[in-house]
Amino acid sequence: MVMAEGTAVLRRNRPGTKAQDFYNWPDESFDEMDSTLAVQQYIQQNIRADCSNIDKILEPPEGQDEGVWKYEHLRQFCLELNGLAVKLQLTKLQKRVSIKESSVAKLGSVCRRIYRIFSHAYFHHRQIFDEYENETFLCHRFTKFVMKYNLMSKDNLIVPILEEEVQNSVSGESEA
Repeated sequence: MVMAEGTAVLRRNRPGTKAQDFYNWPDESFDEMDSTLAVQQYIQQNIRADCSNIDKILEPPEGQDEGVWKYEHLRQFCLELNGLAVKLQLTKLQKRVSIKESSVAKLGSVCRRIYRIFSHAYFHHRQIFDEYENETFLCHRFTKFVMKYNLMSKDNLIVPILEEEVQNSVSGESEA
């Protein structure tokens, strides 16, 4: 975007920017946004303008695809929940010696919800899943974690990670 004086507006927080100066640039209309992240940028701009104006934040621009609009809002909720998690961690610093049994009982439910992301990615976006899994082994690690601590039933683990490991160990033993 170029301002009236002919100077370009850089919509970026530079390293070392003070907190009070974050996002210190003029708003732009959705039609002016030409980034691939325009929907996310628009939502965040509305939140920064007035986070209590929920109706404005949730109102999509004219012609916006509803699926993309919902998806970007869910991404934004996750981003902001991370901030809440950080604040909660700060209140518990050096105090987290134990967790209430009622909270421990809910870990299985959380694990099942997280696992749904893995299964969706595996069955609907296999190439992306495989590439990411080969880099991070996140699903392998998560699967072993839930099995080690008995947080999910093996019947609910539909991504064939454990089967691959069993086959690899059996074939490895038979070749020896």
